[in-house]
Parts: sequence; C-alpha cells; structure tokens
Amino acid sequence: MMDPRIRKFRKLLAEAPNYELWKAAALELDFLEGNAEWKEDFVSDLYHYELIYDRLSHLRQYREQNDFERLKRALREGLHHDLGNMGNPALYTRSRVGTKHLIEEYISQVCESLDYLCDNPVPGFPVVDKLQFFRDTLTSFGRPALLLSGGASLGMFHFGVIKALWERGLLPQVVAGSSAGAIIAGILGVHKDSEVPDMLVPENHHLKAWKWRGVMSALQGNGLFDQQQLRDCLRANIGEYTFEEAFQRTGRSINVSVSPVKAHQKARLLSGYTSPYLMVWSAVLASAAVPGIFPPVTLMKKDLHGNTLPYMPRLKFVDGSVVSDLPIERLMHLYDVNFTIVSQTNPHVVPFLNRRGEDEKVGLRGLPAHILKSEVRFHGQGLFDYLRKRVRPELLRQLAGQAYTIMAQRYSGDVTIAPSYRLKHFRRIFSDPDPDFIREMMLEGERATWPKISMIRSHARISKTLERCVKRLKDYQRRHSADLRLVSSSGPRT
Repeated sequence: MMDPRIRKFRKLLAEAPNYELWKAAALELDFLEGNAEWKEDFVSDLYHYELIYDRLSHLRQYREQNDFERLKRALREGLHHDLGNMGNPALYTRSRVGTKHLIEEYISQVCESLDYLCDNPVPGFPVVDKLQFFRDTLTSFGRPALLLSGGASLGMFHFGVIKALWERGLLPQVVAGSSAGAIIAGILGVHKDSEVPDMLVPENHHLKAWKWRGVMSALQGNGLFDQQQLRDCLRANIGEYTFEEAFQRTGRSINVSVSPVKAHQKARLLSGYTSPYLMVWSAVLASAAVPGIFPPVTLMKKDLHGNTLPYMPRLKFVDGSVVSDLPIERLMHLYDVNFTIVSQTNPHVVPFLNRRGEDEKVGLRGLPAHILKSEVRFHGQGLFDYLRKRVRPELLRQLAGQAYTIMAQRYSGDVTIAPSYRLKHFRRIFSDPDPDFIREMMLEGERATWPKISMIRSHARISKTLERCVKRLKDYQRRHSADLRLVSSSGPRT
C-alpha cells in the first residue's frame, strides 16, 4: 500500500501553482522515496565519477593557491558540456530535483572559478587577452538554445516554458521558432529582460489573429483565414523592428524558420546573422502561413531610409514547420549550440513523443504503445515516400512530399517539453486565445518545464556564466576606452 505521505505530496506536485511549492513537494518526495540518499552517493555507473572528482579537486586547489595559470589552463582545456557523461539523461530521471551532488558541486566550482578569473586582476593577463580567452572558451564549450514548435493557438504553451526558464535565470540567448513558435519567439525577441514580466501578462497583447474567410477564399489561393488580420496582430505585438534592431535592443538572437513555395529551394532560417534588415513581423507572418490556412508571403525589409520594401519580391514563403520545424543543425553552425531545449506543441507530433527522453528505456507496460507508434510512423513515411516519387498528378505528389517531410523530421531535442492534450485543447486550435486560455496554457507550460529544470541547469549554467563574463569584460573595456578618451580630450593643449 502506498505511503499516504507520498500520495499527499504527489497531489501537491500536480497542483502546484508556482515553482517554489512544486520544488518543496518534490524534495519531500525525493526524501520519502530514497532519492536524497542516491544524490549523496557519488558512485554510479551512469557517469565517470572519478574523472569529475579529480577535476573538482584540481580546480579547488588552483583557486586556493591563487595559481591563475594552472586554473586558466584547466578551464580552457577541460571544459566540456558532457564531461564524464555527466549529461546522461538517466542522471536526471531518478530524482525530481537535482542529480548527484558531485556533479552539482563540480558545476558550481567551474562557475565560481570562471567568475574568479574574470573579476580579479591576473599578472600578465590583460583585459584584452582575458576577453579573448572567455570568447574562445564560450565558442568551444557551446551554448543552449530554445526551440519553439508550431501548434497554432496551442502555442500559448510556449509562454509558460519561457516564464519557467526566465524565472530561474535559464532562458537561452538563442531562441528559434516556426509557425506559432515563430510568433512567440518574435514577441520575446523584441522585449528586454526588464520587460519580460509585462510580456507575460495576456492582457498586454493584441489577441485578434483569426478571421474566417471561407472555403471559396481558400480555393482561390487566399487561405481559409484573413491574413491581413494576422498581419495587424503581429505588427501590434512585435513592432517595426528588423532582426538587427531587435538584437541591438534585447541581446536575444531570434531565428525564424520559413519554407519556400517553389520547388528546388531549401528551407531558410531568418535571423540577425542571415537576414539582418528583414522585418521580424514579416518573417513571422511567413512562418505562420500554413498552406491552405493562409496564402504565401512576400518578405519585407527596411532600407537605409527606414522605408519598408519587399525583399526578393519574386519569392514567396510559407509555414516554417513544413520543412524545418526544429532547425537544430543550422543553429549549431550559427551559434555553437550544444544543447537544445524544445517546446513541442504540434498536435500531430505530441502523441508520438517519448516523454521520458529519446534514450530512455521502455518498460514492458509501455512497450505495446511504443511499438504501435513506431509502426505508424515507419509505415506512414514509407507510404508518402512512395507517393511523392511515383504518383502521377502533380498536386498529389506535392502534397505527399509535404506529408513525407513532416513525418521524416526530428521533433525533439536534448530536453523536450510538451503538453498533455485533451479534447478541449483541439477545439481551440484555430480560434483567438482569450486571456484565461493563455493563463491556463502558460501554467501547463510551467508545470511541464519544472521537472526539466535540474537537467537544463546542469547543461546551461556554465555557458550562461561564460556569457555573463564576456559581457562584463566588454562593458569594462568600453568604460575604460571612454575614460581614456576623456583624459585625452582634457589634456593640455599646445
């Protein structure tokens, strides 16, 4: 018979309105279920604990001795996001909060050592060299990225994921989105950190995005819904920023997936790197243009005089999730991303996700469902692959090709956060979300994220520390240069 205390805290866990109450209940459960003892015992075959222990001891020794040179070498040579397999997902499924204390102590020591090296004067290590050291270390170590999938109005779930990560200081600088996820990424990308609390208030947003036009409109190529209504909604919520201007304002690198209408063209990832002068709202509008729901979109740019003009007017783009819902490989190349957090809300994807992780072993009870899902996906891909190559009508071949692309994509990341859909959710897919619905979806997003916080923190803490060190050193360099200019301008004149 189950311990009544365990039943009590599981109920509190499921109904927690905020992370603090959720964590308190989770820690009680960890104690009652014996997970607290598991965390204290650093010996395990799940990771190379001897290697982690040796690295931890050396870092402590070098700091105590003020041996900057050895500390610098140890940090530069030994930093790896999965050192000793400490990123093994199995290390984060046993306990609800945290993992092996040895891993947590090592990560804390690395972050403290980085801050120590950044903030203290080091003989023979000027600020210019120090800044280059931290930039190189960040590049080699990598950084996390948050990817937001499509899902129409169900994408309001993404706001909850963002809120949970932001409140814990774990929101990545790199954010990518497609379709509905592009809308949320676009809104986030133009808000500074100080503006995020207001951004998370539903009443602060323009919520009128859907306006029915009818089947005849769709048959004429104009879509089932009014695109002008969606355009007005996006411009009201995102503003008139280019990707470059958004980055300069917030420091966030936002990325939007779009798919070309014409054949023989690859999907594109629009960002400050690839398309700095594009209007963010126009990229988001294209990414949200689901074929049949909305017509294809001509992208818009801002010229030297601030005028809005068509960008490559011969080309039109549609829903980014058709070809590339999660542009993970592209993000790796552009931003040295080494860890992906995916918020997945696509209704055709969520039922097929392995919620315990791609590498998690399947028990006997879950084996039949796992086999059924795998068979449906395998045979579905085979069918659409055959149709896209062999069927004669061009329209049917194109539709089969899109269906194959959708089924063949990867829809998960290193951490995948997804809702548990019920019938009531599907009724709201193509309707304007009201504030109460947004709050409901946000809370679902938060509750789905809280169990993943420990794993995300273990992966993201070091890269976030490196990013902050780079920022502090750049700020110091900027202030120092300004002081030198001031002294120079106020010197004696001859």
